[in-house]
This record gives sequence, C-alpha cells and structure tokens, in this order.
Amino acid sequence: MMDILTSKNAGILTIEFNRPDKKNAITAVMYQSMANALQDAEADDAVRAILFVGKPEIFTAGNDLSDFMLNPPSTENSPVFQFLRQISQAGKPVVAAVSGTAVGIGTTMLMHCDLVYAADNAKFSMPFAQLGLCPEAASSLLFAQIVGYQRAAEKLLLGESFSAAEALAMGLVNRVVPVDQLREIALQQTAKLVALPAASIRMTKRLMKGNQQAEIAAKIAEEGQHFRAMLSAPEAKEAFSAFFEKRKPDFTQFS
Repeated sequence: MMDILTSKNAGILTIEFNRPDKKNAITAVMYQSMANALQDAEADDAVRAILFVGKPEIFTAGNDLSDFMLNPPSTENSPVFQFLRQISQAGKPVVAAVSGTAVGIGTTMLMHCDLVYAADNAKFSMPFAQLGLCPEAASSLLFAQIVGYQRAAEKLLLGESFSAAEALAMGLVNRVVPVDQLREIALQQTAKLVALPAASIRMTKRLMKGNQQAEIAAKIAEEGQHFRAMLSAPEAKEAFSAFFEKRKPDFTQFS
C-alpha cells in the first residue's frame, strides 16, 4: 500500500496521506514522494491546483520519529527540505483539507498553502521546543505574520495543541466545516480555482507572495541548519528517549 496517494483529476492534483495505521506519520520516502509530485505538478499544464488531504480522523502526526532518527535530514537536499522547497515555491494554488490531528509539519506546511479548510475535529500543534528542537518550514517567520507575535510565541514556545475554532480565530484556516463535509467542500473550492484563468490565479499568487520568496527560502535554510544541529544535542536525545520510553522528559539538567 502506498503511504502517499497521488491522483490527477479535472485539473487538480490530490496528494493524500495514506498511512493511517501509523497516524500518517511522515517518513523520508513519503517526503520524497510529495516533493516529486509537487515538482511534476509545476511542469504539468493540465494541473491547475493542488489539494492536500489526510484521513477523517488524522491529517498527519508529523515526522515519523523512528524513521527520523534512522534517516535524519543531514543536508539541505534531504527529502524533507526538498518538500519544503517545492511547497514554499509552488507557483500554482495549494489547498489543504485538515481533519483530525496535524502535528509539527502537519501545521507548518499549511502556512505555504493558499487556502486551508479545517474539519471541526482538527487539532493543531507545533511541539518543536518540547522535542528539544526549533521551528521549521519558515514557521518562525510566517506564523507570526499570520497570527501576530504573541499568539505565535505561545504556540511555538509551549508547543501546546489548539482547536480548529482557535485556528480560525487566529487566521490560520479559512473555514471550519463538519468533518463529513470537509473533503467535498475543499474539492469544490479547489475546482473554483481550476475554472478561473490559470495565468490570473498564478500571477495573483505571485504578486501576493512577492518579494518574500527569498526571505522564506533563507529562513527555511537558517532553521534547517539549527534543526539539524539540535537533533544531535542532548536535549533532543532526552526528549526522543522519553517519547519512546513513554515517560516525561527531564530538561532540568541542561542549562
């Protein structure tokens, strides 16, 4: 069974997390599949919009921690960074339909989407600091721009989860809908984009993203550098050990 399903239909490339037994946790292979699909979509004139979906009960639990420890993203060309480059530089509109839990990159990737629809059961979190790590996907830049500094600081420093209603109030998502209607509504909205002049949609997106592309790319690289270094630091080792041993981590020993 494929952990990432991709399909092209009526101008829409749908990318679906399909590893429900592992809470759609993302492996290096899955990042590579998504990066390749996005690259392909950019070159395919038949694709006019991209839609990310998960399962009704889970969007993604974020990085698969065991796979992550075995295949840490050691360079800027690691699959996760290829994926971040593709999604952050996508010229075509990107839509996300989020239901259930969206952890880590499951939340940060939304900052690169143009439209985000959440089910009423959606739960978001960015527990990087809790894992002895730092934000990624340029979230240290983009999240504060979207929601304001204090709200971004609370979510990124404490890493606590927040509801779909709070995500809507903060401006992270466009609309909250019943879980059984999410996919249909997201498809309808994506189909509206497909029906409009592709050149107008792409130019509008480009003008809105404007001069920030270079800043986003630089922030992704800067965060990535710190993230890779922090992965092998004692704090992350303690956080990961505690996670696998199902205990509370103790960070008091580190200054």
